[in-house]
Amino acid sequence: MNLQKQVLRAGVQKKRKAAGLAFQSGRAGGGRKRGRWIQLKNILVLCDDFWHPGEIIERGFSLLEGEEFHFEFVRDAKDILTPAFISGFPVIVNCKGNNINGGNSNAWFEEGVTEVMPKDLRAYVEAGGGFVSIHSGNTFGPDRCPDYAEFVGNRFVTHPPRCEVEVRVEKEHPVTQGVRGFTERDEHYELADIAPDAEILLTTHSATGGDQVGGYVRSLGRGRLCALTPGHVLGVWENPEFQKLVKNALRWCMGE
Repeated sequence: MNLQKQVLRAGVQKKRKAAGLAFQSGRAGGGRKRGRWIQLKNILVLCDDFWHPGEIIERGFSLLEGEEFHFEFVRDAKDILTPAFISGFPVIVNCKGNNINGGNSNAWFEEGVTEVMPKDLRAYVEAGGGFVSIHSGNTFGPDRCPDYAEFVGNRFVTHPPRCEVEVRVEKEHPVTQGVRGFTERDEHYELADIAPDAEILLTTHSATGGDQVGGYVRSLGRGRLCALTPGHVLGVWENPEFQKLVKNALRWCMGE
């Protein structure tokens, strides 16, 4: 293939990837290589707060990119999100606490200013959307946007200094299918006021934090929600069992 054709082909492939397409290879008769472009599931990821750098989340999700999912990242959710914008995604993943971003500790949710408030996220799920709340997405409570804490179904209490945290699978469910327990150095979250309708799938244990709820699912209207507490450090995202857990959660929240 000459250089001009190579450049043209590379340009076409770049445009297809930008459109959320991935090439699925296969073989035709006679051993010839063939394949097709498939549409990836486009997932919105909210990340970056004062205590949780967005880079870790983006690097973590890059490990899941390409075969099934495409991820779009928003760091400044306060000013970018609108009800119309989020309606274009089958699942929203929240990996940020109630800060504007890593360089601005002011509140993300501000009545009369923030276009998408917790009530709008609830409406999105109740209308059939999926929502996955990972790690710092579970750091809300009475003094940190209680409406969001009520929507997700938990209240953040505390965590000890980083330590070895054991993640235990407690129940068979599509979210835990094929997932084995694992141990990684992480922040060990303690949550309280778990929603009465939550189906607890995971627990976590550490020497300093004891036994805690590590993950659960809920159904809200026509949609689904999953909360997972691990995920502060990149090593957790690099763990194959955590990767399975996140992918399963995305599929389940999409209704698969």
